[in-house]
Amino acid sequence: MNLRKILVLVVILLSLGAVGFYKCEQNQVATAPIINGQPGYDVIVVGGEPEGIAAALSAARNGLKTLLIEDDSALGGLMTLGELNFLDMSHGPKGELLTRGIFEEFYKILGNAFDIEEAKQVFLNKVEKERNITLKLNTPLVEPILEDNKIMGVKALEKGKPVEYLGLRVIDATVDGDVAAAAGVPYTLGGEDYGDHGYSQCVTLVFEVAGVDWDRVVKYLKHEDNDPYSGADKVAAWGFGKEAQEYQPKDKQMRFRGPNMARQKDGNILINALLIFQVDGLDPESKAQGIARGKEEIPHIVEFMRERFPGFEKAEFAGTAEQLYVRETRHIEGEYRLTITDVLENRDQWDRIGHGSYPVDMQPISPNILGNVVGKPKIYSIPFRCLVPLKIDSLLVVGRSASYDSLPHGSARVIPVGMTTGEAAGVASAYSVENEISFRDMTKSEEAIAWVQKKLKKQGAYLVEYDPPRPAVMDHWAYPGVQVMRELAMIEGGYKNNYNLERPVNKWNLQNKLNRSLRVAHERNPKFELYQVEIPENVTEKDMIIAVAEGLTGKKLSLEESLQLLEEKGIWTEQLSKVITEWEKTPNFAEMLTILANLFQYLENL
Repeated sequence: MNLRKILVLVVILLSLGAVGFYKCEQNQVATAPIINGQPGYDVIVVGGEPEGIAAALSAARNGLKTLLIEDDSALGGLMTLGELNFLDMSHGPKGELLTRGIFEEFYKILGNAFDIEEAKQVFLNKVEKERNITLKLNTPLVEPILEDNKIMGVKALEKGKPVEYLGLRVIDATVDGDVAAAAGVPYTLGGEDYGDHGYSQCVTLVFEVAGVDWDRVVKYLKHEDNDPYSGADKVAAWGFGKEAQEYQPKDKQMRFRGPNMARQKDGNILINALLIFQVDGLDPESKAQGIARGKEEIPHIVEFMRERFPGFEKAEFAGTAEQLYVRETRHIEGEYRLTITDVLENRDQWDRIGHGSYPVDMQPISPNILGNVVGKPKIYSIPFRCLVPLKIDSLLVVGRSASYDSLPHGSARVIPVGMTTGEAAGVASAYSVENEISFRDMTKSEEAIAWVQKKLKKQGAYLVEYDPPRPAVMDHWAYPGVQVMRELAMIEGGYKNNYNLERPVNKWNLQNKLNRSLRVAHERNPKFELYQVEIPENVTEKDMIIAVAEGLTGKKLSLEESLQLLEEKGIWTEQLSKVITEWEKTPNFAEMLTILANLFQYLENL
């Protein structure tokens, strides 16, 4: 064969997508791979949430034969069926949008406070336009198909009949990590990782009202409310926080907070404000009961709003979302677990596939506990390793159930960040399939990650290598203690990252944090006997030192004996001896956090 014929053959092969990633670049119709002797898919995406849509679009546009299955009758999940259309955005230090790419593609069409029915149609149109996506609605997952420790596809119900779909790769985009959990991937539940066993953030039922005078709402919140946390525009409003606090719920396992409000094209208003407790987000019956309880409570709330909220004088209850807004259930264990320190130290990651900056917003776990903002990052990176679950190969997990600790999940759980992880999963699947390399091996390959990052940027994603902005608290002498206790959800900095470390400690501050530190350390390392410690009123430095020693021994020792014991254990340090010199003085938070952090680390490592 002469050179001319060889060149012609190469051109033909390239045009057919038979060499390397030209298949991906040209987005031609993909050929179904043969798996175990039958046609399958390059990638199966389970879950029609926004994250799953982003994953499917990304995979398909990279030339992969893609199956998207969803158990509901419409796409969009939380954004459409849950009616959460007031989005939590992430902007960088210079105000730049961090979640670009496929999320921004939708955002430019829909904006914030979008119309629900329009969003359903936009999602459907985008998916149906892609020739490489096969969409199956009303198709619930039954279980994953496993071969040793590798996922080979999924079993589902199509039109009520069992069916098996085989795929080279699977992306779990269910809100609760259902595929991963069923496959045997380890995970934690709710706040389990920091000691709050059995507790997850509350759920919300978004509801709709008609008859609202929107112009009056905007005028009040922008010009009359005098609340720096209130605001409004043509389609969105937030505020009425002081008024909402006065509402007394009929159901004592509920709370009404200052609402986020979004105007629909028919003039009705969607309201995200009702917090519902004692709902198990993994139990369909519990969720159904939560919706029923919410529907009973909401007419009373609307009546209260008519009386107290300017612009709501003629408001009428018009309905609720089809699904609950469930903030937290499973957190899978992956090749890397994002920490609160990663987020609040603004850390970059070598295998970054996206960025976030939304405040670490922890909604309450019971009506007697207020939610809090643990801190506000300027920017942080999400590692690809967080999408790769332990134990099971050929699987990625995207969205809020990815490998994040519970606290950083308070920031990374938001939809725009989740869609960023979905888009990255689609690109990573293309590389994995084309190069016949596992996702786990990709986490160790600089070449693979560099390709994924380059491809994501080409698709419009925002990915930057940066020097982490340094929070001021990191220069405080007590920061090592802050870091440890923050990981245990025992200190928060709010929107301004101000931990008020010089404020005085009272009896309850010390007693609650000391006993919690002892309990969590005992759960992680049951070698020592667990004691409960009572703290006297008007606590002093001397009382604090004696109490910490009592937590170790169960005995009230003298100050001298306590200091000797704590010094032997490395809990009383030279640093503490320099700042604690007046035994009758009231300790401050910096001192308390430091000595308790030292205690916790000693017990955990016994």
